[in-house]
Amino acid sequence: MSNLILDKTDIEILKELQQDAGISNLELADKVSLSASPCSRRVKLLQEAGFFRGKVTLLDPKKVGLPVNVFIQITLSRQKKNNLEKFENKISQWPQVMECYLMTGDFDYLVRVAVPDLTSYQELLEQLTEMEGISHIKSSFSLKQICYKTELPLEHMSSHVNVKSL
Repeated sequence: MSNLILDKTDIEILKELQQDAGISNLELADKVSLSASPCSRRVKLLQEAGFFRGKVTLLDPKKVGLPVNVFIQITLSRQKKNNLEKFENKISQWPQVMECYLMTGDFDYLVRVAVPDLTSYQELLEQLTEMEGISHIKSSFSLKQICYKTELPLEHMSSHVNVKSL
């Protein structure tokens, strides 16, 4: 396990890359007040330390025909490790599933799906009800997206943060 000390410049690099992963190294270096070579070196160190999960292009769901967001609360009949793993493995395979969280509280999982229409959701729901081990399903349909972010807030990170990474 290696230690990586993040400074203000590293945090700025992370912020800029969250806003635009396609930014050129020259543009990034200019925005964080570095020359190109040290900027590139810092990005490589951040990458090697595991700070980046990947680079993506965010599509507009409506433009690609997926205007319906459904949040599904799922309760399993038994919370045995095997049941949890089986459910998680299966639900992770479905392309409509955008997010899935194991929860505390009144239900076990919160799942967000993106579908083109109610008929498509009904088909997905039928698949879900056929899964073994589910005792309760509650769906809520999003009427309007108020806020959607992919950038993590980094304000909590002080100017010198000791981050341990693998």
